[in-house]
Amino acid sequence: MQVISELQVSMVSEQLAALVNGIRSGQIIPYLGPGALAGVMDLQSGEPIPADSESLILGLNNGRPMSPRLMWEFPRAAMDVELKRGRGAVHRFLDSTYGGRHWTRAPIHDWLQTVAPPYVIDINRDTQLQDSYADRPHTLVRGIARVGGTDYRFRIHHYDGSAYREVDQESVDTSLPVLFKPMGSPRPDATYIASDADYVDYITELMGGFAIPSFLKSYRQGRQYCLLGLRLLRDTERMVLSDIVYAAGSPTGWALIPEPTEKERRFCQTRGIEVVEADIPELLAAAGPGIDLPSPPTDPIGDLIPAHHEAGC
Repeated sequence: MQVISELQVSMVSEQLAALVNGIRSGQIIPYLGPGALAGVMDLQSGEPIPADSESLILGLNNGRPMSPRLMWEFPRAAMDVELKRGRGAVHRFLDSTYGGRHWTRAPIHDWLQTVAPPYVIDINRDTQLQDSYADRPHTLVRGIARVGGTDYRFRIHHYDGSAYREVDQESVDTSLPVLFKPMGSPRPDATYIASDADYVDYITELMGGFAIPSFLKSYRQGRQYCLLGLRLLRDTERMVLSDIVYAAGSPTGWALIPEPTEKERRFCQTRGIEVVEADIPELLAAAGPGIDLPSPPTDPIGDLIPAHHEAGC
């Protein structure tokens, strides 16, 4: 049994080293979930940052638990608050949490800052990913929901190294790194996907192909992903993931999940995702000295975009 255990540890170590190299080279796309913010604390109070459903619900409800049905998932709780106090109440909480407080840095974001992948997906609503790219031009894509005057469910901003300005998808400089935050952020102006109603609208348009810009639809063809800090227990997060990684390579990617449940294993198997029983600290340890990390491509997206785009998702 000890020999088998050592063999398993060796295999995981090799997988992590390969993922580090894949992320560094731009061949594997990081997909960040709430666990990416583990250990992040308020610089003044020392309180942990609300990131997963439970901590977000408690923060939204002034530290008080809600009913078990609402405690299961943040969008449910946000919908309840929205119905009682208005959509603005939810957005004010998210603004004050992620736009009005100062947080310590997450180790994974510090590493990504040094690696600077050409494309990162982050379903959290904080600004650490944007902070990591604050010293270089990039393209920011954020999700929107329940809006009029447009068929699309995204906004795009170009960052020139000092400020953001909104652009349309035809004007995007595809040589720049892309930060995709489908659930929104407070910067440069606040936009969020939060309540059940937001998710219904966003996922509906995501499935129809209207929530991802055309240049990302093309870039994602045949790509692979590394899920970091994302537990796959809730339908909402699994639906968003499934549509964002549409047209992925084989395998679709790898999910770092310590002690995965059978539900998570089944979902990953159906989506072509390989489970790696490790977490972000193990990945960062694998990124230490001794690993050959190739330089990222000089034109990470533009050179890989074909002349056509797929329909639908």
